[in-house]
Amino acid sequence: MNYEFTIIVPVYNEQECLPELFQKLKDYLQSSSKKSKVLLVDDGSTDGSPAMIKEFCDANEDFHYLLFERNFGKGAALKAAFDHIDTPWLGYLDADLQTYPEDFEILFSLSSKNDLVTGWRKQRKDTLIKRISSKIGNGVRIMFTRDHMHDTGCPLKIIKTSYAKKIPMFKGLQRFLPAMVLLQNGRIAEIEIPHYPRLAGKSKYNFKNRFMGPLIDCFAYVWMRKSYINYNVKEKNE
Repeated sequence: MNYEFTIIVPVYNEQECLPELFQKLKDYLQSSSKKSKVLLVDDGSTDGSPAMIKEFCDANEDFHYLLFERNFGKGAALKAAFDHIDTPWLGYLDADLQTYPEDFEILFSLSSKNDLVTGWRKQRKDTLIKRISSKIGNGVRIMFTRDHMHDTGCPLKIIKTSYAKKIPMFKGLQRFLPAMVLLQNGRIAEIEIPHYPRLAGKSKYNFKNRFMGPLIDCFAYVWMRKSYINYNVKEKNE
């Protein structure tokens, strides 16, 4: 099939969320403005998630999976997905359903003039601690990256695959996707989207990995920005 869009869903111990996630994704594929498929990446889950993913994907042709041998982290899950995608556009969605797949359509409203569009969870449905730590983390990141995004950690994004495949691998990758597209002289935009409470399962984030981890990753980004190689071939012979 001539798919135009692949939705990446990293999964780590989310068996309680998966039945509703599967249904939400199936419903969206029926109404999506682009012919779409789904790539679920299990990041070494120790619950029933891998078995549920395999069973569902084997029964639904628009769904595919990658299963990691152990937990490598969300950045690795996204990079592995980027390496396996063959559609012009890709998107990213968390398995906890605090953002919904149908809201990709909001992002696509800005896709004609941009290479990456990210959501902005302006009205967040999280705990006070999570909101405060994320706000501080975003402020620190903006100082380093100058991407001027309010909510780069929003787990709802669309990216042109040609840009995604040029993003180098490092831990915390998901926090720097807009900045990495800017390094390629790409165009980025942000648009407000709805945010929903987590209905099941447990958050994998705390103050350490919401603030201290991103702070350390910022220094890695600064080094990468100075060393990043970006080029475009003008002409070649076959």
